[in-house]
Amino acid sequence: MNHWIIAPVVLPALLAPIIAFVMRHDISLARVASAAGTVALAAIALGLAVLAADGGVQVYNLGNWPAPFGIVLVLDRLSAMMVLLTAVLALLVLWHAIATGWDNRGRHFHALFQFQLMGICGAFLTGDAFNLFVFFEVLLIASYGLMIHSGGKVRLQAGLQYVVMNLAGSTLFLFALGTLYATTGTLNIGDLAVKVQAMDPGETALIRVAAILLLVVFAIKAALFPVHFWLPATYANAPAPVAALFAIMTKVGAYAILRIHTTVFGPGTGATEGLVSTWLYPAAIVTIALGAFGVLGARRLSSLLAFSVVGSMGTLMVAVAAFTPEATTAALYYLVHSTFAAAALFLVADLVLTRRGSDFLRAEAPTVQNGLFAALFFGGAIAMAGMPPLSGFLGKLLVMDTLRDPDTIALTWTAILAGSLLTIVGFARAGSVLFWKSTAQTDTPAPDTAEAVTEVAGPQPVGVAEAAPSIMALAILGGLAVFAGPMTRYAEGAAAELFDASAYIEAVLAEPEIPPLDEPSADGDTDAAHDAGEEH
Repeated sequence: MNHWIIAPVVLPALLAPIIAFVMRHDISLARVASAAGTVALAAIALGLAVLAADGGVQVYNLGNWPAPFGIVLVLDRLSAMMVLLTAVLALLVLWHAIATGWDNRGRHFHALFQFQLMGICGAFLTGDAFNLFVFFEVLLIASYGLMIHSGGKVRLQAGLQYVVMNLAGSTLFLFALGTLYATTGTLNIGDLAVKVQAMDPGETALIRVAAILLLVVFAIKAALFPVHFWLPATYANAPAPVAALFAIMTKVGAYAILRIHTTVFGPGTGATEGLVSTWLYPAAIVTIALGAFGVLGARRLSSLLAFSVVGSMGTLMVAVAAFTPEATTAALYYLVHSTFAAAALFLVADLVLTRRGSDFLRAEAPTVQNGLFAALFFGGAIAMAGMPPLSGFLGKLLVMDTLRDPDTIALTWTAILAGSLLTIVGFARAGSVLFWKSTAQTDTPAPDTAEAVTEVAGPQPVGVAEAAPSIMALAILGGLAVFAGPMTRYAEGAAAELFDASAYIEAVLAEPEIPPLDEPSADGDTDAAHDAGEEH
């Protein structure tokens, strides 16, 4: 077994309690430990992505117990890509949190941050449905702590709504797992795939119930209509670095739908043939509309960004709902793009709002370095809206190109294009209010106005260290556009492995290798001692 497979889970799990109990009173030491751990996680994730690039599926059996009796972690192209995406995003977010001082506005930020990374990486690597539930709960606990970081009444209220909604999802998750186990006798994903495929279609009523319950649970995580309403309030009121990290949280739900409803309940499965896509497709279309109209009608910058995340998840899930290798390839490319686009926007918004002093979209005194902020916001806006030259344009083009079914092409393309248009209008309105009208109203400020500008905007301009994470996120979006070919080929390989799960199932259910032990001789002596005695 390759022990590096478990490292993305073990490393933050060991680091978090050390930071919490040993370094909680020394922010400098906590920063160094957290940054070093996150850099190491990124290096490990890159190595795992290279390891999985050849298409091989590697399994880590904890305790050397064979599946389905033991706990397994599985590394393939998809899980490796998601762990690497998490690690790179975590580096940018942690850099921003340290540079801006967000990590010092409350206790245990770095410990909770590492626990969050543990939960996310574990969810991507696990090969067992019950342990997926366990890692979801780790995510819930850590994300709630990060959500209310630095306190505040509004933040606590939004955090409570977030926890209640996710606890309801966790309850449904347990019901679904209980139904699956009662029907099949296993919760290992590979073993489930074999047993569900072999079931008589006339005896699969409970399997269909479990599939729908799991879809609802994962839809909650992915903020899909009609269980999306927790996201706008949560993202809009969370600390900006936390909201940027939460950009990967909705992708955990999308990943779970891809993994479970393709490997276990995917196309060709008589028990659930066409069941999931029937519900998933219309929900995704409505989610695009809700996100677009939310962006258009938002009165606060943070709410606008939160609704743009809702709309991007709708676009992603439309591609997922097709359940074809081509559409899944496009979905994976768009998944990576939308994660960095949302993170870039939240990081830029934090730089703007901490100097502007107000979250409302109204003309006020211009901030220091107004041109820099306008350029960064413009880059993030065109990325999220799907305009060239950044990767959002290619991502939406790939999604639309793969969704050309005559029965749904009109609705699908209309929803994506109209949603993009409304998103462009919403971001253009917000940008003009924040950066153009504010400047136009204060071209020649009176002395008292100039004094107010200094008071609101703050005397300190943004430093290189503070602006670097936002710029790097936008640079990654540009890199995704330039290297769309290699990225698409990697995503294509991951999609092919999903829809031909034979290699995954074979690797998971194979007996683990047990190292041979030296057998003692009949009289209890070892062979070596026996030979020595004969020689004597």
